[in-house]
Amino acid sequence: MLPSIVTLRVIMFHTMSTLDHVDLELLAALATDPRATVVALAERLGLSRNTVQARMARLERSGVFLSYERAISSTALGFPIEAFISVMVRQADLPRITAELAHVPEIVQAHGLSGQVDLLVRVACRDTQHLFDTDARILAIEGVERTETSLVMGEVIGHRVTPLMGLARREPGA
Repeated sequence: MLPSIVTLRVIMFHTMSTLDHVDLELLAALATDPRATVVALAERLGLSRNTVQARMARLERSGVFLSYERAISSTALGFPIEAFISVMVRQADLPRITAELAHVPEIVQAHGLSGQVDLLVRVACRDTQHLFDTDARILAIEGVERTETSLVMGEVIGHRVTPLMGLARREPGA
């Protein structure tokens, strides 16, 4: 059963689009069963297939869905060592450095940060020597001043948004 619209908070995104309670319920259903068909979602939410399709299209256009690719294990590909490399750079060179980092195949993810660290780069490597070599390639980029490497011992909390959806559905002030 869908919660009352009165009890739901509308969320504003940086794209200036809003999510209403039906959108949040649709996203919650997708988070529970990412492979659900439009028909299954419509039945679960008590909506028409057309309504679900239209909302999914609007959510996609507004950038709510991050990716449709399946997450593939780097270990299965032969890269069992994962690490986070904190990268400190000359600020004026940041755009060029970021573009060069995009050409390093071992980098599976990178984030710009505030604070003392400029970039947090996640890498996957075959072994510790490969990690050492990857770090050296990053350090060799003109404008990279320093790196610090931390080995990933295990993921303790994976990427998740379901708890955020719970917060979004709460009534204001709750």
